[in-house]
Amino acid sequence: MTQLPSTAVGQPRRSPFWPPGLPAEATVPRTSLVYNVEVAAHRYPDKPAIRYFSSAISYAALLGQIERMAGYLQRQCGIAPGDRVLLYSQNCPQFIIAYYAILRADAIVVPANPMWLTAELEHVVADSGARVAFAAAELYERLAPLHGDGLQHVIVHDYADMLPDEGECDGSPAVPAWLRERTSLAGLIPAGGTLVRWQDADAAGLAPLPHAAGFDTLCMLAYTSGTTGHPKGCMHTHGTLMSAAVGSQAWRGNTPNAVFLAVAPMFHLLGMQNGIHAPLYLGATIVLLPRWDPLLAADLIERYRVSNWNAPPAMLVDIFSQPSILERDLTCLAFLGGGGAAMPDAVANMLQERFGLNYIEAYGMTETAAFLLSNPRHRPKRECLGIATFGVDARVIDPKSCVELPQGELGEIVASGAQIMRGYWRNPEADAESFIKIDGKRFFRTGDLGYIDEDGYFFMRDRLKRMINASGFKVWPAEVENLLYGHPAIHEACVIAARDERRGETVKAVVTLKPGMQGREEAGAEQIMQWCRERLAAYKVPRIVEFVEALPKSATGKVQWRALQDAESAAHRSGSTV
Repeated sequence: MTQLPSTAVGQPRRSPFWPPGLPAEATVPRTSLVYNVEVAAHRYPDKPAIRYFSSAISYAALLGQIERMAGYLQRQCGIAPGDRVLLYSQNCPQFIIAYYAILRADAIVVPANPMWLTAELEHVVADSGARVAFAAAELYERLAPLHGDGLQHVIVHDYADMLPDEGECDGSPAVPAWLRERTSLAGLIPAGGTLVRWQDADAAGLAPLPHAAGFDTLCMLAYTSGTTGHPKGCMHTHGTLMSAAVGSQAWRGNTPNAVFLAVAPMFHLLGMQNGIHAPLYLGATIVLLPRWDPLLAADLIERYRVSNWNAPPAMLVDIFSQPSILERDLTCLAFLGGGGAAMPDAVANMLQERFGLNYIEAYGMTETAAFLLSNPRHRPKRECLGIATFGVDARVIDPKSCVELPQGELGEIVASGAQIMRGYWRNPEADAESFIKIDGKRFFRTGDLGYIDEDGYFFMRDRLKRMINASGFKVWPAEVENLLYGHPAIHEACVIAARDERRGETVKAVVTLKPGMQGREEAGAEQIMQWCRERLAAYKVPRIVEFVEALPKSATGKVQWRALQDAESAAHRSGSTV
């Protein structure tokens, strides 16, 4: 951990546009996350905690299933306090129940990306030391090679297990056929270890031991995406996750009457915090969508009167560009927010003009339990991360000298707050690189470049290493991408660096076109570049425009610019073109 000199700039000021009536610090319960479900089950026993198409799980039933599964973990799988348990599934009721059962057993959740294959799972299982796993049956084949070796017990579920029988739809949106499929595990039974179906573990009816975990107990290892090397486990406690979940709901003014659409993947902090922890803290209702489908999402919002939806901009582009969207009754939506990428002006204008909705951009990372900076609802700014939220001390420093920079100057964003992870799991080298001290306080280095404006709002320009150097002129891809989203023919865009013999690097735009625009004159590469020349400084204008059918995206909907950049670099080395 680097110690900054005592001459660093003093304490940051709070934005003059702090939400009216809110205190500087949020009052966060000093309990475990499990206690939130216990409280809600006593307050609202018959209220739907989860809606899974026409199935509804009440808070009382949810608590009962959590207790029985926690008892099974402890009494049949030998789970002890501090043990790690893998959770490998797409969004479904079992994901939520398993997550809280692991917490109820005083153990540590290790959420796994359902797109991971065996090699990626092998690293996480070995690194975390997990001996027990919950897995969707459709994914078990990838996990099977590890079962009986590192993993001793696996509890599997089908997504169909908690769906209503066909015909029992009570007017709910139709269940996709893939959700009703059941996976045979014949031939996959491990030579060592145990494999049990969810229903059998639940039917055992085992009671758990008394709950001992508290606010400061480690409860989750969230593995980062690992753009370089193997993913690293971020250590979160009940307190770090609770601080972010409670703070976000106080910030947004949500109540137990809120209805949350949970479609962002729950293995990721965006989906986990906004689709599980926050609504369960409130005693609100979660409407589950296991896999992104814009038509089905609109159906669920309309049918169950969803009031709150946190989503990356890519999902909003998909759903609100549907020709039939204006025929929908979406008046129930009261809050629309998210982060992970800047909301393009063209989309933000459409949301405001057609639906009267502001997209409330916020900023967070796996390491910060998602909620760190946010725009105030009463005064949001476009393409902006927002202001420091409850108890957060966020600053901008010079990335090399680590000296704090004054307002308006571009540097690395660093932050200190109750929601920031305790560190990386068994990785002191990564901790040393990621944490510094300023004025005696521990700050996390985000690796994001940004600045603070005169109102205390943070703006990001890009990742620390994502910058194009064209003949000495620095181009920030996010700025060019935001402009391209305003082009009438472009659906999505990603800007990367391409090698140029004269300039060193030049700007390349990889774009997808809107339906019906293929072959149109205004949608040609030269026409798009000319359009950019009329709106950007010459050195920022793309010199190359590549058309693709779809941009690569992560499970959370973020465009994977790194994959495109790596492909471009590999093509240059091989002498070919992408």
